[in-house]
Amino acid sequence: MKPKILLTGKNGQLGDDLRHLLPRLGEVIATDRDQLDLSRPAEIRNLIRELYPALIVNAAAYTAVDQAERDEALARAINSEAPAIMAEEARKIGAALIHYSTDYVFDGTKTSPYQENDPTNPINAYGRTKLTGEQAVRDSGVDHLIFRTAWVYSTRGKNFVLTILRLATQREELRIVRDQIGAPTWSREIAGATVKALEQIYNRRDGAAGWPQRRGTYHMTAGGETNWYEFTRAILHEAAQAPMSAEWFRTATNEKELLTRRVVPITSAEYPTPAGRPAYSVLANSKLNRVFGIQLPDWRQQLKVAFSINPAEKP
Repeated sequence: MKPKILLTGKNGQLGDDLRHLLPRLGEVIATDRDQLDLSRPAEIRNLIRELYPALIVNAAAYTAVDQAERDEALARAINSEAPAIMAEEARKIGAALIHYSTDYVFDGTKTSPYQENDPTNPINAYGRTKLTGEQAVRDSGVDHLIFRTAWVYSTRGKNFVLTILRLATQREELRIVRDQIGAPTWSREIAGATVKALEQIYNRRDGAAGWPQRRGTYHMTAGGETNWYEFTRAILHEAAQAPMSAEWFRTATNEKELLTRRVVPITSAEYPTPAGRPAYSVLANSKLNRVFGIQLPDWRQQLKVAFSINPAEKP
């Protein structure tokens, strides 16, 4: 009998990709905000006790970085308290937990990629709530994998790629921050890597290690690094060659012509936001490669593939 898997955030960027890939491992019960409100602890406990899953994959999060500065209590409920409850309930029933975190747990003062054990020091409310969520999962003693991701985008939902495409149909010039550095990562790559890691744990062969040897925190981002300005230029380059027949591209552009002719680099100081952003948040992925043999492609390669496919064709 296939193990039962509870997936939260099924309509999010990552959750949508996961709900199409996780059935490789077991029976997936996928929930959205209407079916499971993560700001209500009793709902979380009741659903886990009712379903009794073998695995919980928490792909839901409060990700509105600037809004979290004004509503940190709600961000904390979803990003900190909900994972703590999931971890507690999972341990009681012998289930395992997958949880996703962020590069924003770091302050961005390094100039080389962050390792998993580097000191954390979030500089905004979103980062603080994600960090306490991580800590709660680790402290619970549950079998877990925490994957820190960064600069996540998809061909659906709300993200930087789709925002740039929309703006490119409205403006001849875009002014984009150049002094924040990271690694844009396609949600489908994160979902695929997650399932590959889980397959190694659940489909053990030749003495492969299980949960006790592999539990912990891992960085899971694209290879290479860039800034928002160069990322924008790459998006527009790929957009110029994208198949207009792709439904996601027609939706993103509202079937309008791209007007942007100039991308102007600016500083973070020229584009102030309620929440501070790390100046450098590239994550080192060597641990993921060492333990699971998984390495995500370079960010440019991911972007090219994302533009070349029709997301209706699920993996």
